[in-house]
Amino acid sequence: MCGIIGIVGKGPVNQMIYDGLTVLQHRGQDAAGIMTCDDTRLNLRKDNGLVRDVFHTRHMLRLQGNVGIGHVRYPTAGCSSSAEAQPFYVNSPYGIALAHNGNLTNAAALMEDLFREDLRHINTSSDSEILLNVFAHELQRQGKLRIDQNDVFDAITRVHKRIKGGYAVVSLIIGYGIVAFRDPHGIRPLMIGKRTTAGGDEYVVASESVAIDALGFEHLRDVEPGEAVFIDMAGNFHARQCAENPVHSPCIFEYVYFARPDSIIDGISVYKARLRMGEKLAKRMLEQWPDHDIDVVIPIPDTSRTSALQLANHLGVNYREGFIKNRYIGRTFIMPGQQQRKKSVRQKLNPIELEFKDKNVLLVDDSIVRGTTSQQIIQMARDAGASKVYFASAAPPVRFPNVYGIDMPTSAELIGHGRDEKQIAEAIGADRLFYQELDDLISAVLYKKNKTNVTRFDTSVFNGEYITGDVTPEYLQQLERSRSDNAKEEREQRGNAVIEMHNNS
Repeated sequence: MCGIIGIVGKGPVNQMIYDGLTVLQHRGQDAAGIMTCDDTRLNLRKDNGLVRDVFHTRHMLRLQGNVGIGHVRYPTAGCSSSAEAQPFYVNSPYGIALAHNGNLTNAAALMEDLFREDLRHINTSSDSEILLNVFAHELQRQGKLRIDQNDVFDAITRVHKRIKGGYAVVSLIIGYGIVAFRDPHGIRPLMIGKRTTAGGDEYVVASESVAIDALGFEHLRDVEPGEAVFIDMAGNFHARQCAENPVHSPCIFEYVYFARPDSIIDGISVYKARLRMGEKLAKRMLEQWPDHDIDVVIPIPDTSRTSALQLANHLGVNYREGFIKNRYIGRTFIMPGQQQRKKSVRQKLNPIELEFKDKNVLLVDDSIVRGTTSQQIIQMARDAGASKVYFASAAPPVRFPNVYGIDMPTSAELIGHGRDEKQIAEAIGADRLFYQELDDLISAVLYKKNKTNVTRFDTSVFNGEYITGDVTPEYLQQLERSRSDNAKEEREQRGNAVIEMHNNS
């Protein structure tokens, strides 16, 4: 999962992009990058680390120009190399930079085609670089010295026909402007903002509406599935549907976990969706356990707070903050390597003992993925004196890997794979476990009063139904080989060995 932003302004955009990336930091903490265009010169700064650590005053001073794009990254395949920080750049044709959120499911075949037919070289293992080269090739095929918005849209139409998977893209073409587009299912989010200044109209495209709000832009609308928008250097806005038969099917996990609660994605309030998740879960619990003995509901910060509060209200039970979070520790779900995740949980959370001692506690989390974090937190609650520890998940059991840009582990490493609720409860050490039903989750997000064009969601991590229709058992097996914790640790060790060799030379 990554965060992307692109701005066409009437003055320098470096500070706005920086500020937008800090708001999107929750979407990726591994690397950050900004590229701006000053007339015909590109300026780039990218590296591993948080936004605040990557960009210093000397870097910001060099990021001149009124057009630019930015990216925050976490590694989908667990590779933490600065060589794969974005944006990526190719000099032909015109000079194109690109930042991407998502994952291409036919990346291997595309890389082969790019080498053998398009005569292009890919320098990293990132599918974002593949996507950039496909887009560049389709623009170059037109053989024009100067292009307009129609040429850009024609190229993106061909891009949609070549690539598969989930993708939201911002791209900068030197001398022309910013291009943004989404895959035909709209799996990954992307939206447009606008503001009018004395110098004219300025536009922003970003992964979440909260970045648009924070920069003082008006949230216009979402980029539609398969649609492309082009904002030229003068600030003129163009849009066209570039895909055949687009079907609006965003990733439901955005609403469960990834997006900030103050964001609105595809016309759906993340905050209100999470409130309804809590209501639905409470209703199911009362149906199954009307005479419960829960004394207190405690959320596992931060993303479960909204659901937990509403769940407590509907259960008629006290809601308390029982864990204090160290905000300088990253999100454990997106940390490469199981050992690093295990180590970070107790560094990240500290229990308030008086909220646990001699109480029957219901812990609420947004989801359960590997189960190791849940297991440790339940033990922390017991160590703090809880009499009984129950656990509730605002999402259904995660049983299948994600292939559209979320670095979920292999099936064998998912605690929900091949286990029922009772077995999962035993594995994580809970006295009782409650999961959200998938139909309830969908109805919580796709509320009848929402002003949205969404007709369905990608729920593949819960039911194994991959909406792009091209995910084969062979692909999943290859994905498991590359995503397993052992494979990630081997890549980290190889990378550390290279760094050590370089330092000793």
